[in-house]
Amino acid sequence: MPGYGLPRGKKGLLPWEWAERRLVRSHNYWLVTTRPDATPHAMIVWGIWVEGRFYFSTGRESRKARNLAANSSCVVCTEKANEAVVVEGSAVEVSDEAAIARLGVPYHRKYKPWKLDPSLGGVYEVRPRVAFGMWEKSFNAATRWIFPTDRAS
Repeated sequence: MPGYGLPRGKKGLLPWEWAERRLVRSHNYWLVTTRPDATPHAMIVWGIWVEGRFYFSTGRESRKARNLAANSSCVVCTEKANEAVVVEGSAVEVSDEAAIARLGVPYHRKYKPWKLDPSLGGVYEVRPRVAFGMWEKSFNAATRWIFPTDRAS
């Protein structure tokens, strides 16, 4: 992470498991999308981190959904800024009913009594490209993870 004066080696960097724990446990997430006029839009969403992807739902006519229809690039951030995980990626709407049913189990467990209900709005999968972790207790441990771009859909 150029410009931060961090060590060049890998010693002291955060393990991916640290970031993944926070992605799984966060209750609220910031989702940042881009409006058609190129201005940012940030909103809180509920979601789940499952098998290396972030899933959330939103109304089909919501600003988030309209932004993602025009530009799938987005950013997802966990709720605790002092243990921040920031994921940059692209979102695609999930249309497979079996996948939505499978994802509904951890979603319902996390947000009981709410369910992942595609009749209320689209279900989206965010495919990460890069993630950043920053832990306030150990600023020197700021870490970047890069994901393969050829991951299966």
